[in-house]
Parts: sequence; structure tokens; C-alpha cells
Amino acid sequence: MAEIQSKRPIIWSIAGSDCSGGAGIQADIKSGHAIGCEVCTLITANTVQNSRQLQSINSVPVDLLQQQFDCLLEDKPPQAVKIGLIANNQQLDWLVKRLKTLKQNSPGLVVVLDPVMKASVGQDLVVESIGAGLFDELLKIVDIVTPNHSEAASLAEDDEQQHTSSEWAERILHKGCQAVVITGGHGESEQFVTDNCYFEDQHLALKSPRTATGYGHGSGCSLSTAIAGFMAQGYLLRDAFIQAQAFTNKAFSLCPKDLKYYGALIQPYWPVEKQFYPQVVLSRPLESVSQSGFADLGIQKPGLYPVVDSVEWLEKLMPLGIEIIQLRLKNKTENELCRFIEQAVVLSKQYPTRLFINDYWQLAIEYGAYGVHLGQEDLQALSAEEIQIIQKSGIRLGISTHGSYEFLLAQQIKPSYLAIGAIFPTRTKDMTGQIQGVDNLREILKLKTGIPVVAIGGITLQNAPDVISTQVDSIAVVTAITLSTSPEKVVEDFKHLLS
Repeated sequence: MAEIQSKRPIIWSIAGSDCSGGAGIQADIKSGHAIGCEVCTLITANTVQNSRQLQSINSVPVDLLQQQFDCLLEDKPPQAVKIGLIANNQQLDWLVKRLKTLKQNSPGLVVVLDPVMKASVGQDLVVESIGAGLFDELLKIVDIVTPNHSEAASLAEDDEQQHTSSEWAERILHKGCQAVVITGGHGESEQFVTDNCYFEDQHLALKSPRTATGYGHGSGCSLSTAIAGFMAQGYLLRDAFIQAQAFTNKAFSLCPKDLKYYGALIQPYWPVEKQFYPQVVLSRPLESVSQSGFADLGIQKPGLYPVVDSVEWLEKLMPLGIEIIQLRLKNKTENELCRFIEQAVVLSKQYPTRLFINDYWQLAIEYGAYGVHLGQEDLQALSAEEIQIIQKSGIRLGISTHGSYEFLLAQQIKPSYLAIGAIFPTRTKDMTGQIQGVDNLREILKLKTGIPVVAIGGITLQNAPDVISTQVDSIAVVTAITLSTSPEKVVEDFKHLLS
């Protein structure tokens, strides 16, 4: 039974019921279904509220919560758990114990906590003071916490709200959770909302236009449920973060521009259009890229893009009419790198092939290569001065991306091309957690501008037609050529597929 029902990822929403239909369980169900998940509910309390006031909170006995838990676990185990209202200490103690066991028995389970402390109309949403020690125990189990500004300050024990979002996040992370998403709806800007995500020494920031509407009831619940839902579908946190924000932005666009009445957020269906994706706030080094971006690739449809690890492979493939190729050297001494890159550049001058050097941008510039290809870690490690050196040199720049967040980030600095991968599992690198698949590639391509996009990772003659059907501009191939007994024929077969 469980196997039959698990085609859609299952989210458990452990939260309160909002009889006005805007927040809590009701918002979680609407949002989860809209993004393609099945939502099961464990109701912690029945609240009596409307758009003007919160009248009462009627907590559910723990033994009834346990019955719901046992019944659902029998045939609807979750891929993600979203936690909202916790009505009292008995529920909190029960939840901590149950989640510990559930996470031990469910590898990969994601737990998202939306620490709702006040109703939107301003009244407290707990019927008794929640024990700080118990709540800290919950934070040790939770993967992602999604507070607004006031909730973040409270969790960080900053009653006067004198610290910054990053300082709040540092304090909350120190309590044991894996990531903190501080929502920006209560920020000071009248034009923009900035949501911040902190995890593993990383800070991601997304900026969206602020929407003037009174129909925002349940927006925080919807955002945290969407993050849980996208994580349940296999997205990395950074991609779940940006997808959830795009979903919420589309929801606000559907709401009436009426500030006189406080109504429920209107959830859209997934996927949403490009214009609803937020802007990725660039780090300071990346901000140094001039508006012109990097040199143009010189061709919009590069076609086949072999990636090889030696000059000998370049000698075999360049005469075959390939328009772009990459030399990826690993485990070489400095002298070997200089010699091989110089040889490769000299060889490339004999053919109309655009030679890209992987990683070694200084040597690529020194020896006059057509371009350099950088991964995300290499890109993020560059200083502002180094970025400006690359840009001013006129060399072309290709950038690896893995998912919509990195794709939109890299697109802002206008590289010569963008690579997206891994489309399929690959022998050359462990890409666990970053396999895009053809369907996700097709969705990411909807976010592209005029910059050529290359698909890479595990592409073979057998699966290439599915990749090509997405209308991607180029496919990069490694072992399909280098491990072939007849690489020349494989190149011709790929070129035929791409023609």
C-alpha cells in the first residue's frame, strides 16, 4: 500500500487548524498540493480566529496526536515534516521524542519548523509558556527553521531586537539546527522583500518586489511548506529556497490589491513563470563584474562540446569539425600545466575550434586560450580584483551550475555560456544530490536569457535525444567519447543527433 501511495512525495504537517482558512493546516494543504506533494495532517490545536482577532486556542490531547502519528506511519511515511503551531509543553515533549525516533528510522527525512509565535492579528499563539530547554531540544532535531524577523530575534534571545539577521542566524544555528531561513516580509524596505538563508558558513539572499495586498494570511506557512515540499522532491536547500520564494511571489501576484481586508494568500499551481523568480543577491566580489559581462562566445548553438583530459585527445578530436572543446587537466605539476596548456593553445590555432581551459584561468589568459571554464567553488573563491582581471582580458568565461539557484546567480554576471548538470549520474564525478534530470533541465531552461546553455553529465548516445529535445544549446560529453573504441564515429553520431 505504501509503495502505491508514494508516487507523490508525502509531507506531514504538524500544526494548528485555522478556521478562517488562511494559515496553519489549511495553508499547508493548499501549498503542498499546489507543488505536487501529498499532505497528511497531525492537528495540534483548533484555533478560533478571523481576520480581526484570535478568540481561542483549543489544544489537542497528546494521546490523540499519537494515534494520528501511528496511523499515518503505518502506510503514509513522510519524506518531509513541516511543524507549525505547538500548543503546549506536553505536545513539545511528545514531538521531540517522536521526531528523534522518526529521524533515526528514516534516513533523508527533512524537518522544517515554522516557529509561529503570534497570530497575524497580533495575539500570542501558545496557551502556555513553552519551555526554552525543550524548544532547544527540538531545534537540535530540526533541519530548517523559517522565522520572520521578530521570531528570529526571539529564538536568538534578542528581546530588544538590537542585532542583525546574520547574528540572529548564528545564534539559532548554534542551538543545533542545520539551516535558518529568515523571511523578509517584516523588513523595513517599502519596495523589496529580502529573504536570507544561512547554513554551513553560507549566506544566500533573495530579493523580491514587495506586493501591496491585505491578502497575505498564511504566507509564512506557505513558504515553509513549499521549502519542505521541494526538499521532499529531492531539491538541494538552495534550490528549494529559491523555488519556494518564486512560488510565494506568484501567490502574492494573484491576490487582490486591497489593503482594507485581511484575507488568505492565494496559492498558485507549480511550476510558475520566470518573472516570479526572485533576484539572487550577488556577493561583493561578483558585484564587481561590469554591466557588459564577459566576452561573447561567438556562437549561439555550439552543438557537441567534448571535455577531454590530454593534448593527445585534442589532436584526435579537433580535426573532426568540432566548434568547442574543453581541456580538463587533473593532478599535474605546475610545469606540466604550463607545457600542456601552451601546447593545447598552439594546436587550437590550427582549427576553428574554441578551446576552453578548465580551472586554470591565469594560465589560460597567459597562453591565449579562447576561454576558461570555472566551477561554482572556483567562481565564489575569486576576489573582486581577480574577476576584473578575467573580464578585462577579453577571455571567454563558462560557468558550471547545478540547479536553478546557481543558474540564476551566474546568469546575472553574463558569462559567455552556462553549463547545467549533472543531467544524469556520471563516472567522472560524484554528483549525489545534484542530478538534474531531463524534466528539471527543461524547467531551468525556461529561466534562461540569451546566454548559450550547455547540458553536461552522464550524456550518452542513448539518452542524448531526450536531452536535445529540451532545446538546450549544446551537450558536453566526456566518457561517451573517451571510453569509446571508436571515438571518431561517436563524434559523428552525436553531431548527427544535434544537426
